[in-house]
Amino acid sequence: MRKIATLFILLLLCSAFSAIGQNFELPNGQDFQKVKFKLVNNLIVMPIEVNGTELSFILDSGVGKPILFNVSDKDSIQINNVSEIAIRGLGESEPIKALSSKKNFFKIGEVKNANQDLFVVMDKSLNFSPSLGIPVHGIIGYELFRDFVVDINYGKQLIKFYAPGSYKIKNKKKVEILPLKIRKKKAYVDAKVHINGKDDLQVRMLVDTGSSDAIWLFEDKNIGVPEKNYDDFLGKGLGGSIFGKRTKVNSISIGNFSLEDAKAAFPNMKTFNNIKNLGNRNGSIGGEVLKRFNIVFDYKNEKIILRKNGNFNIPFHYNLSGIELQHDGVRYVSEYIGSAKKGSSDTFGNVQILIENSTRLSLVPEIVVSAIRAGSPAESAGLQEGDVILAVNGKRVYSYKLQEIMQMLNQKEGKRIRLLIERYNQDVLFSFVLKNIFK
Repeated sequence: MRKIATLFILLLLCSAFSAIGQNFELPNGQDFQKVKFKLVNNLIVMPIEVNGTELSFILDSGVGKPILFNVSDKDSIQINNVSEIAIRGLGESEPIKALSSKKNFFKIGEVKNANQDLFVVMDKSLNFSPSLGIPVHGIIGYELFRDFVVDINYGKQLIKFYAPGSYKIKNKKKVEILPLKIRKKKAYVDAKVHINGKDDLQVRMLVDTGSSDAIWLFEDKNIGVPEKNYDDFLGKGLGGSIFGKRTKVNSISIGNFSLEDAKAAFPNMKTFNNIKNLGNRNGSIGGEVLKRFNIVFDYKNEKIILRKNGNFNIPFHYNLSGIELQHDGVRYVSEYIGSAKKGSSDTFGNVQILIENSTRLSLVPEIVVSAIRAGSPAESAGLQEGDVILAVNGKRVYSYKLQEIMQMLNQKEGKRIRLLIERYNQDVLFSFVLKNIFK
């Protein structure tokens, strides 16, 4: 799937709000608060109330102030003390207009902040929900990491926000405790990359929970792009689309943990024209690496605690088909249900109509091809952008989540995929074999 989440590495250059009195707090007498989240395309999506309205936010350690986007009239969100500003971010476009808002009430479980500042981006094109397959209204990051010790259990999809000083490390023999440098509201960790047959290179990496990619690297005299690579869309930032080259490295090591054949991307450095100072970092580590650990972030003491989990040995995901998908509106599907009982709880969509107790019409998301990689198996077979996906290997896609459909399309090298699509109101069947470009 498109790594839409690289889009969440938003390095805002506008003037910072005053942080006086802006703190998240636990209820009196509590040492920590548990919050469940969804892991979607390697991203942490969690519910947050903003002025009484429940929204979905990406937890993004690469962002400063919370940012709201994809806010529609039906969400009925009240925001306070508003003024207009211009903000910049990753990408090559001009600054975009946004709103700054002060003194908003945020609630995450029982964690509260009654004086939270935020940005609101009104550009409707900045909407990542279609690519994720679930509603996402914003991103939040630094202030939660600043106010708590944040324990992220990727395996159980659970976060614990600890009051500073209350967190105690369990079973120290199985964890790696590493320095975490906090600079200008962002966290950096040192790592080693084995690339192009060279000895391990020392690199300083931004730790970015808001990126769905594995690692990004910046090309320089020491770090070169491997010979096997291809040009690709990497994501979208506030400043526009981000392009670069996709490839893989021999390994990346964080402390004593080493991951082999790790997926990597080299962004076009023009992407960072809007960023005044990248410091001395060499890239970033995103969710496809981070999800392999249960991680404790301790910004106050500048340390990170890693414990590998059940995801550690899962092979890195490669797009073997070359297809990117997204939701694009809704469509009706009809099913014969025989003598279905009235009031049946089976559901494949959020709207259903029963016709004479034998046919059910369900309103379901429409899945379309949003992009195709040049030279990929899908392009060679004749697939086109805008094709509506109806079935994968005989399985009707409307009963599956977007991420599950992407997994069907990229199961393993050498597998034959049969795609039933709709194009110009006609059903067409395509067939191709999955191929790993790096082998």
